[in-house]
Amino acid sequence: MATGARYKVQFRRIRKGRTDYRARKQMLISRKPRLVVRKSLNHTNMQLILPAKEGDVTLASSNTAELKKYGYTGGTGNIPSAYLAGLLLGYRAKKMGHAEAILDIGLYQTTKGGIIFAAMKGAINAGLEIPHDPAIFPSDDRIAGKHIDKFRKTNISEQLEAVKQKIQGEFR
Repeated sequence: MATGARYKVQFRRIRKGRTDYRARKQMLISRKPRLVVRKSLNHTNMQLILPAKEGDVTLASSNTAELKKYGYTGGTGNIPSAYLAGLLLGYRAKKMGHAEAILDIGLYQTTKGGIIFAAMKGAINAGLEIPHDPAIFPSDDRIAGKHIDKFRKTNISEQLEAVKQKIQGEFR
């Protein structure tokens, strides 16, 4: 005679494909803030999150939509804008006294030279210490937007340097 259920229903966030609890547990065990990078077609969102018993606490955040305040007129869903958002988040985190983090990419597939790693490089260039392998970063030409300059009339690489100088000037 069979008793009990034949299978265990998974957690709701696993069923919906939103959380990898094994990876989350390993990040929580490290007790370091997580650099959470989430991307969409039009924007890249970044947050520095510290785990707590009551719930995660957001320490600093940035979004590619904020770059318009610094004079960036290019697209906000590309590698140069992700780099600038990472730079902005890194300077905000350093100003608040946070020096290290670990990267949390969620359920995204890792792609060498992708937007997620461009955002991470921006945070590292701002001074955050994040464990990484330099081989995963996009090339300097891609971060500067030279691959976009071929198709646009305006020069994204010059604009990137101007915005980078404004962000660095604000936090120095």
